[in-house]
Amino acid sequence: MEENLKTLEKYNFWNGNVPKLGFLRQSYLNNINNYADNNLIKVLVGQRRTGKSYLLRQLANQFITAGVPPINIFYINKEFIDFDFIKNYNDLHNLVSYYKKIMKPEGKIYLFIDEIQNIPEWERFVNSYSQDYTSSYEVYITGSNSKMLSSELATLLSGRYVSFEIFPFSYSEYIGITNQEISKQTYINYMESGGLPELFMLPNEETKRHYTASVKDTVLLRDVIQRYSIKDPILLGDIFAYLVNNASNLMSVNNIANFLKSSGRITTYDTVANYIGYIKDTFLIHKAVRFDIKGKETLAGNGKYYINDLAYKNYLYSGFGYGIGYKLENLIYLQLRRAGFEVYVGVMKNKEVDFVAKKADKTLYVQSAYVLFDEHTIKREYASLEAINDNYEKIVVSLDDVALPQNHGIKHVQAWLLEEYLEL
Repeated sequence: MEENLKTLEKYNFWNGNVPKLGFLRQSYLNNINNYADNNLIKVLVGQRRTGKSYLLRQLANQFITAGVPPINIFYINKEFIDFDFIKNYNDLHNLVSYYKKIMKPEGKIYLFIDEIQNIPEWERFVNSYSQDYTSSYEVYITGSNSKMLSSELATLLSGRYVSFEIFPFSYSEYIGITNQEISKQTYINYMESGGLPELFMLPNEETKRHYTASVKDTVLLRDVIQRYSIKDPILLGDIFAYLVNNASNLMSVNNIANFLKSSGRITTYDTVANYIGYIKDTFLIHKAVRFDIKGKETLAGNGKYYINDLAYKNYLYSGFGYGIGYKLENLIYLQLRRAGFEVYVGVMKNKEVDFVAKKADKTLYVQSAYVLFDEHTIKREYASLEAINDNYEKIVVSLDDVALPQNHGIKHVQAWLLEEYLEL
């Protein structure tokens, strides 16, 4: 156990050690800190390699800056080989007990457990420590697969948690890490690259392509192929490629299954549906279901899929071209999600509204348009929003150089200013 404690020292803030903190993601830190100092388990979820580990260390560092003694911070990352000795929740419990015995922290202990899904029955450890009334603990965990989805967490943690989905870098974070100015051109540069944090440390396009491929392969291998004993990993990759190349388009499982069959693949509807579900559970892909604006209810069947980061399109499948308008729609979807909205595809009679975004008692209708270059285009893009007869906010987002005046109560927002607009 003494050797294990030395491993802990290597990765913690003890004895003047400061682990790498990376680019400060202040919006996430502020949001998570709103839920600090209570028994709720803080769960950071999201795709692998989107910066959850850095965020945990940034949170720990903030507590230390605010006066928490460094020895009161306990951090492990179950992705690291150094922690392979933790085989189950009981091993983790024994390690915490030994740490307390040797380090003798006084007061509240902050437990940061990274990629906790790799510890069998981890929920027993988390539930026990978060509700321990004989000692004071605050628990922060991260995870990258379906065990960390809200439906699973509600069962595993009995409602005693708050969840934060961590996305790749937003446009404003891209601006911050690259030291550029907010503008249409830098927004397009962001759109043509991506937001995976490690991309910004790589020297050229070829290296970025290899890195993006390795992230995709790692996620599919560890979180799908190994987890579900996938019999046809090539088919899984083909389905992922199809979803990426048809992002922002309305589609169904039947559409995808029929396309694969027409390409000579032997598969079934159920297999395709299962594989899509597994990919979604890794956070690589998101689905926006349809929402009947008049009936105020979600609709089964067709929906739209959006990529968690455009790097997968730009570096892996760039030869399968689709317009910049589809990429813009994908970025708008991601920004609405980052802002905490539940996002749907709006439908009413023969019209479609790109997004119906809901958060608490707020509803926002959003139309995405590449450019509003003439009266016909403006009329077409505004028509669906004008047909909605309620008083919720309506906006059109585009890449136009000049912001248009308000039109029938509908606001025009330039895409590179959307993040700022949503924060107002």
